[in-house]
Amino acid sequence: MKSNMKMPNAILRRLFAGIVCLTGTVALFAQPSQTLYTVTVKPDRADWIYRTGEDAEFEISVIRDKTPLNNITVDCEYGPEAMPPVKKLKLEIKNATAKLKTPGLKSPGFQTVRASFTIDNTTYSSYTNVGYEPENILPTQVMPDDFKAFWDRAKADAAQIPLEPLLTLQPDLCTSALDVYHIRFQNDARGSYIYGMLCIPKQPGTYPAVLRVPGAGVHSFTGDRALAGRGVITLEIGIHGIPVNLPQHVYGDLASAALNGYAFYNMDNKDKYYFKRVYVGCRRAVDFIYTLPAFDGQNVAVIGGSQGGALAVVTAALDPRIKCFASRHPGTCDLSGFMHGRPGGWPGLKNRPHVEQLLETAKYYDVVNFARTLQTPGYFTWGFNDTACPPTTMFSAYNVIRADKTLKVYTETAHWHFPEQNAAFENWTLEKLGVIK
Repeated sequence: MKSNMKMPNAILRRLFAGIVCLTGTVALFAQPSQTLYTVTVKPDRADWIYRTGEDAEFEISVIRDKTPLNNITVDCEYGPEAMPPVKKLKLEIKNATAKLKTPGLKSPGFQTVRASFTIDNTTYSSYTNVGYEPENILPTQVMPDDFKAFWDRAKADAAQIPLEPLLTLQPDLCTSALDVYHIRFQNDARGSYIYGMLCIPKQPGTYPAVLRVPGAGVHSFTGDRALAGRGVITLEIGIHGIPVNLPQHVYGDLASAALNGYAFYNMDNKDKYYFKRVYVGCRRAVDFIYTLPAFDGQNVAVIGGSQGGALAVVTAALDPRIKCFASRHPGTCDLSGFMHGRPGGWPGLKNRPHVEQLLETAKYYDVVNFARTLQTPGYFTWGFNDTACPPTTMFSAYNVIRADKTLKVYTETAHWHFPEQNAAFENWTLEKLGVIK
């Protein structure tokens, strides 16, 4: 039976909202995320950690219908993380698994073991990164002598610009417990704005505040109402100087054109680099929070993942008013790593034009150098299989922190996180703010 019923445009818009990925490309996933065959690469250590020079052994399986296959050939390779493999070989699986022994790295770092299986012209693959004394990984990045002076000057210059905040209530987003506002305030120059979504509990009183800084890309926001519902003010900001409540296609268009590759804009000049206004803007967001009558005046945290994980570290380092921060798989760590035979952090400078100039600017923006100055308690979480923000780079920053710090590793995760991982991330923050005991 045919139907002539048409879906209302408003419903169609809701269906398409939220499926814009970080690059702004729209993708509809009609197929299940699982594949018919699954390749597994299992190390012989539960924590995936070895001493330098120590051999590791891996069990490799190919599974279909939850049953390991036998009498098949898999292609394997291994080598230092993000580097060309040092060896490739073929293994026969005869008794549910094949064993692969790899020699240990001679210095602290990560080694990648990859296995693939081809059938019916389709290749299925998987990989595992194991760590060799990751607690001893040191950064390659150096701190310029004028690092502190550079950022002190940037903060002082921005402080001369009045915030002139504007709050606009969003009735459709408000709840019985929360008021939600679209906000803006001036950043580092007149007419240069930071926009965001602010959630304030309606119950009279004063509250701690959580600043949520964004991951990479161009986004809209509706406010972190779930976290605010637990008894805090939340401010979720964008970094691009555009409102965060526009039609979704605007962000896709910007991500594909005007803001495509923004992480490299003006990177040949440390004073004009795109992220200068971003780093300053995150600190100005703390200034904005301090203007709110509902803020308790002393308890503010900053949290974020990926690009936002980097911004959380940077904001905490630039602003002593931050009581605590939480960073999930931070980018922008040890950007010079690729010059030393190891990975560099997102956004990746390897093979970029004029890389020498970019590396000079990177010294002022690398999370490693902000980590060296931290005095604020911080919580970190990531996985060993992250290729967007390689673990070598994240440990490079974490290991130089002298302030109180906590790291929770979920080895299997790549550039994603488990719900339980996120719950621990948020609960740590709320505990530090005194919201939960």
